[in-house]
Amino acid sequence: MPRSTPYLLIALLCLSGCSWLHARKQPAPAPTELIVTGVPAGSHLFIDGLQTDQAGQDGNRTRILAVAPGAHTVEVKMGDTAYRENTYVEPGQKRIITVLSGANRD
Repeated sequence: MPRSTPYLLIALLCLSGCSWLHARKQPAPAPTELIVTGVPAGSHLFIDGLQTDQAGQDGNRTRILAVAPGAHTVEVKMGDTAYRENTYVEPGQKRIITVLSGANRD
């Protein structure tokens, strides 16, 4: 066995413990969120046609909703009145939707 073989094995063993040789974990992406403000008391909030919660009892309550990246339709319904807004959120983006009373934006 050549004299350099043990040194080579020791060097390889030391290098195998180095962090630059191992795959690094990617940090978790920031959550994608819709932040809906100005929701009137007693109204219902829908995202893509699905109701998110019970009727809001306190007016102008801000609601933070985790959503998948992409296009979404936000609807606030109170009796016969409805507010609707189409929006698009990028991955990790926080999009603020302000409900305008008596308005309908598409």
